[in-house]
Amino acid sequence: MRKLKNVLRASSCCAFSILMCLPAAGQNAWSEADCVTLLDSTSVTVQPNGSGSFAVYKSFKVQTPKGAVNNHVIKYDYDPLTAFARFKQVTVQRANGETMQVDVTKTCDYAAPARAIYWGARQIMLELGRLEPGDVVSYEISKKGFTYALLAGAEDDDARFIPPMRGQFYDIVPFWVNEPTRRKVYVVSMPMEKELQFQFYNGACTSSMRYEDGRKVYTFAVDEVLPFRKEPNMVDLFDEAPKLMMSSTPKWEDKSLWFHDLNEAYGSFAALPEAQKKVDELIKGKKTEMEKIAVLTHWVADNIRYAGITMGEGEGFTLHNTKMNYTDRCGVCKDIAGTLISFLRMAGFEAYPAMTMAGSRIESIPADHFNHCVAVVKLVNGTYMPLDPTWVPFCRELWSSAEQQQNYLPGIPGGSDLCLTPVSAPENHYVRITADNKIDAKGTLKGSFTITAEGQSDSSIRRIFTQGWQTEWQSTMESQLLNVSPKARMLGVDYGKAPKDYQTGPIRITFRYEIPDYALVGDRELLLKPMVMNNLYASVLSFLRIDTGLETRQYGFRDACSRLVELDETIALPRGYRLAGEPRSEQKAAPAADFEGSLQQVGNKLVLKQKLALKKRIYRAADWEGFRVAVNAYKSFADYLIVKL
Repeated sequence: MRKLKNVLRASSCCAFSILMCLPAAGQNAWSEADCVTLLDSTSVTVQPNGSGSFAVYKSFKVQTPKGAVNNHVIKYDYDPLTAFARFKQVTVQRANGETMQVDVTKTCDYAAPARAIYWGARQIMLELGRLEPGDVVSYEISKKGFTYALLAGAEDDDARFIPPMRGQFYDIVPFWVNEPTRRKVYVVSMPMEKELQFQFYNGACTSSMRYEDGRKVYTFAVDEVLPFRKEPNMVDLFDEAPKLMMSSTPKWEDKSLWFHDLNEAYGSFAALPEAQKKVDELIKGKKTEMEKIAVLTHWVADNIRYAGITMGEGEGFTLHNTKMNYTDRCGVCKDIAGTLISFLRMAGFEAYPAMTMAGSRIESIPADHFNHCVAVVKLVNGTYMPLDPTWVPFCRELWSSAEQQQNYLPGIPGGSDLCLTPVSAPENHYVRITADNKIDAKGTLKGSFTITAEGQSDSSIRRIFTQGWQTEWQSTMESQLLNVSPKARMLGVDYGKAPKDYQTGPIRITFRYEIPDYALVGDRELLLKPMVMNNLYASVLSFLRIDTGLETRQYGFRDACSRLVELDETIALPRGYRLAGEPRSEQKAAPAADFEGSLQQVGNKLVLKQKLALKKRIYRAADWEGFRVAVNAYKSFADYLIVKL
């Protein structure tokens, strides 16, 4: 313990400003907190094979009855495939000066809570008994192993604690906190012969390196840290909150080459006769490389079911073989990607796996920040094209644009640097609604509208046909009108002969309807909204779920996808009625978003035209003003209109 204290107190040879997650909030942030962490410390000793022995120490003070209730059980997550963890000692220092040693033999070890995707993560839990304000809890956890998925099947049980790239160490250390923290420390002791590169993101820390007992000891610390305050619709917490990343791997090319060699040696993509027959059947008559790539990608995406549970030999970074994937027709992302790679190779293409991170950014330090597996195929021009069959079932895209601006690392011969998927233009994901309506003096609206869409917008609208029961198609169409008004009556709908066949062309649906009492009737006047702005297919318009009332942002934000929204509507008015007020015309242009809108009366018709282009999925904080101005301009055309006789 003395050595650890000395390390924590070591003077910094590379000192930066002390990290503060938020601007200074005075003493209230500390005095009013339910609980205050006094020390949050992790110390790891790295072995030559890359495995680590961790000592996790935490001390916190309970300050309110709520804090006592929320902290009477301490928990710690670990993955038994890669690590072992146990409570070493737990102490409660009572406010009255008494000290209580908690019996760590009463530790419970449970399967950790999980949703959607299953793996064998576990959680150790220990009941502390009744706590009171003023109590100080201190505990130490001993952990051996690693924090990311490893290869299974080793004969030596201790081999499961060795990182997948044998001899390499890497870690990602969150430095944000959920409660005020006096001091947060991470210490890593490395073998002398190993080099360690590191970087602190989204803030600053004090850091030092010293030599001790023939090893290199690195210390990173921050003091007086306040909780990180999230913003609505912000990018992933990992992208904006303070974090430390470190790796002994020199560069991304090394990890890429290792990933390639690992799967080739395992035989993940060996040809299978029955699968070869299916490939030959699919590409028959296809002349261009993109036709062949498309038909193979779509078949795999539509026919290999995502099961949410990984199984069988070859876990971690190895992809299951063709026979298992083709026979089972289900699996997690790596199984689906592996099937596509096998199919592409059997069709004569060069194809390889790639690691990516769905949801957050991967930094320049070559640590292991991956949670998803995709594929890349080499085109005749020599470039590699990313493909993701997991994210494009019944989708007209080959790479889901819901994953645009996302890092990925291909496992290709010779290695690759970290890559980034490009921004997809808004017009690739257009949604267009054209309406021709007529309203009478009693307020009844009658007419039709046609909706067409492409890309991610197409997938969203078409989902009822590709994933829903055919018996539900009619009621789902009707529900769109009922979202506009509970009195709406659908007179007819035309969605074509084969709406499930998404590959033939963009979705197109035409509605005919009648809506009594659509307009509020007054004395020689009507009050109404443009129908295309009245909750019609709002599920496609994900940007409406972003609160544009927020004036400023500190952090980046995200939408579901880039998108182009075009709305055109004519409303024939009863004879003699005129639009109250002046015609409107508005234009906004910014790097993040563009808007054009107009409203006028032409003869006896109101004519509304709207065009909103949202240009990214991931936005910087500096994009916020342009984005919110364009979206708010769009929303303003949904205001009620008054027409008078």
